[in-house]
Formats: sequence, structure tokens, C-alpha cells
Amino acid sequence: MKTISIENYKTNAASGQSSLGSKTTAIGTYGAYFALAVIYFWFGGMKFTHYEAQGLVPLVSNSPFLGWVYNIFSVDTFSSLLGVLEVSIGALIAGRLLSPKLSLIGGALSAGLFFTTLSFMLSTPGVIEPSLGFPAISVAPGQFLLKDIGLLAASIFVAGHSLTALENR
Repeated sequence: MKTISIENYKTNAASGQSSLGSKTTAIGTYGAYFALAVIYFWFGGMKFTHYEAQGLVPLVSNSPFLGWVYNIFSVDTFSSLLGVLEVSIGALIAGRLLSPKLSLIGGALSAGLFFTTLSFMLSTPGVIEPSLGFPAISVAPGQFLLKDIGLLAASIFVAGHSLTALENR
């Protein structure tokens, strides 16, 4: 049975051989880029539908950061503008194939957007499920918004990975 040691790892790395761990990390890294891009293309595309626009109303209208937008834009117009932003972020993240500068911008914008959506957990009625006590949250909108913690982390990872690639040039 072959044992794995630091010396073996260093030898493999020095000879250009990749370990299973480094291959898995590479798949996960580019998988994060791909997944975020797909999510943004899909969610962004849905923002052009009246169905999705109506689904945003309880989240946006109760937000101290965004509640004012419906005084300026109609529900459908705001949703469409958000759709343009989201599809653009998806394209920037996918732009990692061309330049880490593009994905750095996309990752930073994505982090800002997910930080904003996570703030909805504090302002949207119905997030907490009081009949079950703390820390119970509702399926919608509570659990729907909670997933954005992972997407925020993936966004920060994409931005950081892209920045590291730029720094190493």
C-alpha cells in the first residue's frame, strides 16, 4: 500500500503531476464560476416575466434599501432592469474564460447583490416562523433567502480567485 506524505506531494508537485485533491479543487473552482453564471442567466432571464416581477414585490417593497424603487419604476420595469443587471453579472463571471478582470468585476457585483438580498431576511415579513420558535424560518421567503449565504460566499470566492490571478501576472 502506498503511503501519502508531504515529501510525495512535493515530488508530485515539482514534477508537474497533479494530485487528486488539486484536480478536485480545480473542478470545484471552475464549477463555482459555471454555477454562478448559470444561476444569473436563469434568474436574470426570469426577471423579464411578469410572474417573477410580482414575486419580487414583497421583498423589495419592505426593504429599507430598495423600497423606494417602486416610486420611480413600475414593478415590471424594475424587474427588467434587475434582469439586465443579473444577466450582465452572469456574463462577467463567465468572462473568466477571457480575463480575470471580467470575473473580478462580476464576483464583486454578485457579492453586493447577494448581500442586498440577504438584508431582505431582516425586513421581509414572514421570514421567521414564530410558531416554531427560534431559529425556525419559513420555506418562503426564509429558506429561499437563506441560500444566498452560500451564493454570497461563492461570489466572494470568484472575486478573490480572479484577483489572485491578476496579482500573479
